[in-house]
Parts: sequence; C-alpha cells; structure tokens
Amino acid sequence: MKRIALLFSVGIVVLSSGCLKDSGNNNCKDKTVQSESATILAYASAQGITATAHSSGLYYQVITQGTGATPTASSKVYVTYTGKLLDGTVFDSGSTPAGGWSLSGLIPGWQIGLPLIQKGGSIKLIIPSSLAYGCRGVGSIPGNSVLYFDIQLTDVQ
Repeated sequence: MKRIALLFSVGIVVLSSGCLKDSGNNNCKDKTVQSESATILAYASAQGITATAHSSGLYYQVITQGTGATPTASSKVYVTYTGKLLDGTVFDSGSTPAGGWSLSGLIPGWQIGLPLIQKGGSIKLIIPSSLAYGCRGVGSIPGNSVLYFDIQLTDVQ
C-alpha cells in the first residue's frame, strides 16, 4: 500500500511539473509576437540589421530587391539560405532541391517574407516563434525560438 501511495505521489509531482506531456501537447503555449519584439530588436541592433517591422510581427531587411517574378502562395520557390538561432547556432543551410518548394508549404515567416522580394533578390528575416515552429520546435530548433534567416531567392515558378 505504501508503495502504491509513493508511486501515486511521484506521478502527481511529475505530471504537475510538466515533465510529461500529454499526447496532444496541450501544455505547449506559443509566445506572442509582442513578447518577442524586444528580443528581436536587440538582436537586429547587435547584428547591424536595419530591420523593418511587418504588420505580422516579422522583421526583415531587403538586401537586394531583385528584378524577376515575385512569389505568390502558389509559386514554387528556389533559394539558398542559412538559418540560425539568435545565439548564432546554424541549424540549417543549403539550397532548394531540384523540385523547389511550394511557398504555401513553408513556415508562415517565409510565406510573408519571400513575397517582399523578387527573383534574384536577397533578404534577412527575423521570425518570431509563432511564425516559425511555435512552442513545439522541430529537429534541433527548440520550442519558442525566434529564427534568423539570410535568404537569396534564386528562382520563382
């Protein structure tokens, strides 16, 4: 009986501390854009990025506008890019595979940011976590991470 009571007590402590998540991940709470704006502005300043705030909460700096087509939600986009956490950790970099990526299938920050330039353009994006992977994160990206991307839009179809 004591053993059952001890296991019950340990279970309550573990569950209430959030160490175990339910299968629906209901304990996961996305940060608001407003709660991350000071962090984003501090990062932009420290990196010498002259960031413009988009109404969505995305911050961006157009490096080169480009002169080709502007991507739309139905476009296939081709890019070279580097993605970093704000501590400088590169979590991904490379080029789009041969078939391109459907803009509508990418994270909201890219869906908003890439149409700000045209084919041949380049842009820096600082993306609030709610416009990236939210509280769940993905791969080596922790939940509620603000992300930085340096992107060159090489083609739009």
